Amino acid sequence: MSAPQTQPLEESVESLRTRAAWLETELAKERARVQELLQERDQLRAAYEQLRLELELLKRRLFVAKAERVDTQALEQEFAGKQAELDALTKKLQGDATPEGPPPPPCRPKPVRPKPAGRRDLRDATLPEERIELSDPVMEQQVKRGLAERIGFEESCKLAWQRGGHRRLVLARVKYRIVGDAPQTPLVTAPLPKQTLSRCLAAPSLLAHIAVDKHCDGLPLFRIEDRFTRDGVKLDRGTMSRWLEDLGGTLGATVIAAARNEALHSAFCIATDATGVLVQPIPTGKRQPCRRGHYFVQIADRDHVFFEYTPRETSDAVGEMFRGFSGYVLADAKSVYDLLFQSPQLRSQLSAPHQGDPSVRHEVGCWAHARRKFWEAALAHSTVAREGLFRIGRFFDLEAQWRGEPPQQRKRLRDASLRPELEAFFAWVLPEYQKVRDQRGLLRTALGYVVRQKAALMRFLDDGRLPMDNNGSERQLRRIAVGRKAWLFVGSDDHAAAAGHLLSLIASARLHSLDPETYLRELIRVLPHWPKDRYLELAPKYWAKTRARLDPLQLQAELGPLSLPPPLPSTTEEQPTPH
Repeated sequence: MSAPQTQPLEESVESLRTRAAWLETELAKERARVQELLQERDQLRAAYEQLRLELELLKRRLFVAKAERVDTQALEQEFAGKQAELDALTKKLQGDATPEGPPPPPCRPKPVRPKPAGRRDLRDATLPEERIELSDPVMEQQVKRGLAERIGFEESCKLAWQRGGHRRLVLARVKYRIVGDAPQTPLVTAPLPKQTLSRCLAAPSLLAHIAVDKHCDGLPLFRIEDRFTRDGVKLDRGTMSRWLEDLGGTLGATVIAAARNEALHSAFCIATDATGVLVQPIPTGKRQPCRRGHYFVQIADRDHVFFEYTPRETSDAVGEMFRGFSGYVLADAKSVYDLLFQSPQLRSQLSAPHQGDPSVRHEVGCWAHARRKFWEAALAHSTVAREGLFRIGRFFDLEAQWRGEPPQQRKRLRDASLRPELEAFFAWVLPEYQKVRDQRGLLRTALGYVVRQKAALMRFLDDGRLPMDNNGSERQLRRIAVGRKAWLFVGSDDHAAAAGHLLSLIASARLHSLDPETYLRELIRVLPHWPKDRYLELAPKYWAKTRARLDPLQLQAELGPLSLPPPLPSTTEEQPTPH
């Protein structure tokens, strides 16, 4: 073939090669674009699924999860094989163990509340009674004529209400005149009685009533002011606020300080938790938002409840609250508590409030927090999360069967039946966590929480007195959570601290089955007469014994002299030996 004939063919081949290269480039671009779109689609699907789960979680938290309701029957049916396997494991380990002493008694079944039947009998209640006798006019005429006679009454009861209202308390101090020959004889007036708040318009009963209305029932002061106005007494909220601040500060420096000193040196376990509160800013002429403070609750065994206010939720603040305490601390896994469980030498290096504090503390985890995380993960229809809920539910079912047993007996029952299931639970959790540790989500959060908290979550097995959850602290904090919806904020740090002292006394009084208003009224009555080295006798823990040794007529009076009994032998001021 001649050169002129081959030249068009070569040009055509070169053109085709150029077009093929261009097409390959375009194809690579399209493939990259497709890959980018696929990644974007996967991200959108993941974001959609995450938003769906968050929306479902919010719905459950708002409408269902107030008590973290779980369909235990469905879980038992779903994991019937797992339940049989755990039962066999428990029986095998119980058979292999040779516990000292008598064998543990069989677990008691869950108590079933009887369904109330019939109408409530109000005659069982200790209430003032007003009697109304109803007669039939026609039959009364027959009685007068001797044609009928009364043979008794058919009685039924209703609940009625009578407003108590305020009282005017008149302090009539006797005035004396010295009899003598002098032309001007001096006049002498009986001195004022001792009072907790000097020059205060309110008597102890009114102070206690206002304190309980606000800090026990959650009423803001403007509603109390409005109610007093309807009763015919004009008392502004600013005055009541100053009364409460002075009263809380006085009780905090006396009774609360003595009770706290006893708790830090003798308590076996202190359960704690925290919640936020808004604090009104200092007026500067400009509008500014409220700042956030924090209330920590501390439950020392079954003896005392304390609400401690701190402007900031930090490790230093927590260290100051627990300074001097050695023992067990039941808390959630917040990082502010971590420093409490370090060695005294390391704590002294890391935090100033811990310097010179030789206390040794042991962390106790909360299984309610662990269960809550599995419950949230179960919303994603995760079989692993549902199995975790099932296993944790068994722990609570077993623990409920031993409620009321002595601590030694409870520890034996836990070691025999609960410890094997806990060990099996953590043996199951570790491999499941390894599968999802690189995947973000609620399941990784739930599994990671129990893996990191294993030692703390197992700690309640050390002693039968240790609880397995921190629900007691959360129930105490609910009083603040409900109250702040009404009163919104506190006026200052000092007012927040004073309110915490009043909350402490009210919660401790309820802990010991005391009426909070009656207790506060009697406490305010006797406090100015009480010796400074015996304030612990006035704490709710000891008040029933102290009250029994007081003159009831003197205690009933709002003001006046008070005869002091001898000290209680169980409340000496000597410091107990730390753990």
